[in-house]
Amino acid sequence: MSHWIYFFDLCGTAVFALSGALAAGRHRMDPFGVIVLASVTAIGGGSIRDALLGTTPVFWIRDPNYIIVILATVLLTLIFIRKPKKVPQYTLPVADALGLALFTVIGAEKALSLGLGGMIAVVMGLITGVGGGMIRDLLCRQVPMIMRTEIYATASIFGGISYTLAIHLGAANEIALGLAMLSALTIRLAAIKWHLRLPAFDLKKT
Repeated sequence: MSHWIYFFDLCGTAVFALSGALAAGRHRMDPFGVIVLASVTAIGGGSIRDALLGTTPVFWIRDPNYIIVILATVLLTLIFIRKPKKVPQYTLPVADALGLALFTVIGAEKALSLGLGGMIAVVMGLITGVGGGMIRDLLCRQVPMIMRTEIYATASIFGGISYTLAIHLGAANEIALGLAMLSALTIRLAAIKWHLRLPAFDLKKT
């Protein structure tokens, strides 16, 4: 893993940990609950990815810096955000969108670095991007966003496709990463801003 990708991975970990911590605050969890929810949000998707790819021990066991980043994020959140209800409503969705974009391309990059094909890379990017958020939502007793009409998984898929296609066309890794993150983030933020949704499968209307 290059220094840039490692840096983005730690940034994504911090962003998703923030997302989990804010969600814990909205559900009035105690500090231990905040740590748990921040941790599963930040490293859940990557852990599932590594288990599926057989790259064990999973990344955060090999490199404790990920745990340090999570704990530092939780501590700063608890210190500076004492009343989660006063946090702007868009903060959690935007933080989640940033984490989704970052983790998607990192998951896809890891699959390609192992010599796997583009389709598998897109799937691994999707799992890395949405896995932690799914676990977070389930622990909060919510239907995961990936299973709702939110344009969420779609943004991750487009990011993974953008990255693998750019690499296939010979783009430098840094350029491919930037384009893929931008595409996933743009799609997700546009969906948040304009309330774009996919059509629901509703048997009641049939």
